[in-house]
Amino acid sequence: MRIFKRKLYDKLLDWKTNRKGKTAVMIEGARRVGKSTLAKQFAENEYESYVLIDFSIASKDIIKLFDYINDLEYFFMQLQFRLGVSLIEHKSLIIFDEVQKCPKARQAIKHLVADGRYDYIETGSLISIHKNVKDIVIPSEEEKMILNPMDYEEFKWAQDDTVSYPQLKILFDKKIAIGDAVTHKLMRDFRIYMVVGGMPQAVSEYIDSHNLQEVDRVKRSIIQLYEDDFYKIDPSGRISSLFDAIPAQLNSNASRYQTASVIGDNAGTEKVLQLISELRESRTINMAYHANDPGVGMSLSMDVSKYKMYVADTGLFITLAFKDKDFTENIIYQKLMSDKLDANLGYVYENMVAQMLTAAGNRLFYYTFPTETGKHNYEIDFLLSRGNKICPIEVKSSGYKRHASLDAFCQKFSNRVLQRYLIYTKDLQKDEQTLFLPVYLTQFL
Repeated sequence: MRIFKRKLYDKLLDWKTNRKGKTAVMIEGARRVGKSTLAKQFAENEYESYVLIDFSIASKDIIKLFDYINDLEYFFMQLQFRLGVSLIEHKSLIIFDEVQKCPKARQAIKHLVADGRYDYIETGSLISIHKNVKDIVIPSEEEKMILNPMDYEEFKWAQDDTVSYPQLKILFDKKIAIGDAVTHKLMRDFRIYMVVGGMPQAVSEYIDSHNLQEVDRVKRSIIQLYEDDFYKIDPSGRISSLFDAIPAQLNSNASRYQTASVIGDNAGTEKVLQLISELRESRTINMAYHANDPGVGMSLSMDVSKYKMYVADTGLFITLAFKDKDFTENIIYQKLMSDKLDANLGYVYENMVAQMLTAAGNRLFYYTFPTETGKHNYEIDFLLSRGNKICPIEVKSSGYKRHASLDAFCQKFSNRVLQRYLIYTKDLQKDEQTLFLPVYLTQFL
């Protein structure tokens, strides 16, 4: 299996160098996003020896060892004996893979870190589901790191391209317009990333075959894995339904995700919030919350009952949109690759921008407010907090340059706005107030 360069590796290196065993790292992320591969790669490169316990397949004897965590001499001796690995103090790493399947191992981190002999990395998905943590003490010695799907730079690295992305950064920093011909090529390259996505298995298949139908097959298997997980958490199928409906919900242009239209209105507010929480914690989605008072402290004014959901990986999103149809019927592939994406498929770009903003470390907020007539709403797709100001973002699926929502928003909150952006598919431009950015520059915002 291919091993791809991931940016989180450098954060792990910084943790090892500076924390010196005083904390453990919990790598969170969706299934198949590359957590286990990254942890193992880091162990092989940075330590003299390591132990990897995969709790999805660990024997009962290994799991039972965590009943003896009060006797660490016995615990470590048995661990080395049973796994056939010699641990070296301050030079070995112990990996708890899929740790959510063994809550006692996660709770043991407190004592293991205090002991100080070895370093510890945990990986987990769906780790904060109540049934997995209700009977244990979550260790405060845990540092969380999020592994997202591969971003565009990592996607380029996977293709042995280390030049293109730094050049894009220069274009953004200097606000350079490069002409339609070059923009068209850059958009063509970026659309490949959109349809393949950033799940390592899908990227590997694309590099091996350059066959989008085979890539789609890989993505369908990942979606099926997610569905299976959702049904284990919620046998009623409501979490799965909420996930499946994301493309349709975005396509409806509603000002929020309409849960009642997906799972009915008899679940109750508390139950719906629990289902949404479990879906969010799976890391398979990105949530954008409505900011009732757009400003620096948007987290303080967000409406937890008014939100939009995006699939964490746009490649999976494109497959999910036509999950129940054959690959050849997926018109998003056809239209994206031929640069003829209709306006009513613009939600693909909105999902892509959500993914890129999340990868860059931003929390997602949006804002809606009524037009002068009150018959429709203006909508700002995303809001970024920068310093003591905010940056509103409107996303277009084409080169369409009208921005009524941006205009109305900036008039309403003129003293709060630092820079206004319209993200679209053409070359970088600037009018008196608005910076028009090609979508492939989103991650630099």
